[in-house]
Amino acid sequence: METNNTSQNVRLDKWLWAARFFKTRAIARDMVQSGKVHYNGQRTKPGKNVELGAVIKVPSGWDNRDVIVRGLSDKRLSAALAQALYEETETSVTKREENQVARKLNAFHSPKPENRPDKKQRRQIIKFKQQ
Repeated sequence: METNNTSQNVRLDKWLWAARFFKTRAIARDMVQSGKVHYNGQRTKPGKNVELGAVIKVPSGWDNRDVIVRGLSDKRLSAALAQALYEETETSVTKREENQVARKLNAFHSPKPENRPDKKQRRQIIKFKQQ
């Protein structure tokens, strides 16, 4: 298994899959083709060779992660070994934490009901809206 070989050529979609950012290579390829993944600040193709030290912007849930490539692998590894392939930037970590806090505050100010309204409550809502 070659994980830190600098002469190894690894496609971007394959590296994203091996680093466990996406569940399948097809999903990784689609994300790169649609322009959601940026390589060194630019859109790229799935076949781009990944280089050590490159900065990759990857969507992660509601946020984006900015990661620096620290290792190369074209094989899907365990989660612990896959995390050694990249390092997330400090600005990316703080931005994600700030966004998470903002989402929690927003959810606090707009509470959602615990369950769906029943038939009587729906009638009352319709009656209230028609007033």
